[in-house]
Amino acid sequence: MRESYPETEAKMDKTISFFVEELAVIRVGRANPSVLDKISVDYYGTPTPIGQVGTISTPDPHTLLVQPWDATLLKAVERAISASELGINPQNDGKVIRLSFPSLTEDRRKELTKSVGKKAEDAKIALRSIRRDAIEVYKAQKKKSEITEDDLKNIEKDIQELTDDKIKEVDAIAARKNKEILEI
Repeated sequence: MRESYPETEAKMDKTISFFVEELAVIRVGRANPSVLDKISVDYYGTPTPIGQVGTISTPDPHTLLVQPWDATLLKAVERAISASELGINPQNDGKVIRLSFPSLTEDRRKELTKSVGKKAEDAKIALRSIRRDAIEVYKAQKKKSEITEDDLKNIEKDIQELTDDKIKEVDAIAARKNKEILEI
C-alpha cells in the first residue's frame, strides 16, 4: 500500500502542468487560440496577454481572428504577434487581425515530434530530480534516527512508484500530442 506524499506529488503535478503548457504553444497546422497565450501586448505601459485585450476566435480550422476591444491596440497586437516565435505574419484589416496557419509539411511535423520528445524528456528529468530531492530529505531523517531503515526503504519504494506513475502520465501526454501533430 503506497503512502501519500502530498508535497512531492504537488511538485510533480506542477512539472506536468508546465509540460502541458509548453506543448499547448506548439502549433499543429490547425488554428488554436492557446498559441497566443504567451504573447503579451503593451497595454498602456503594462505587458498584458492578448487574450485579455480582445476576443480570439477560430472561424475555420486554419484561421485565428484577434479583435481587440480597444481599436487603438491593433498595431500593438500586430507587432507583438510579428515579434513572437510563432512564425506567422498577421494581416491587419483595420478591425481585426487575421492569422492564417498553413498546413504543416512532413519535415516540419517530424521536427515538432522531436521537440515534443525533448520537452517530455526535460519533464521526466525534472520529475526524477524531485524524486531525488524527496528521498534525500528522508535519508537525512534516517541519519538523525527519526525514521528506521525499513521506513526509508518503504518510502523510497513509494516515491519511486509515484515517480513511475507521473512519468507514464508524461509519456501519455506526449503520445497524444505527437498523434495530433502527425494527423493530416
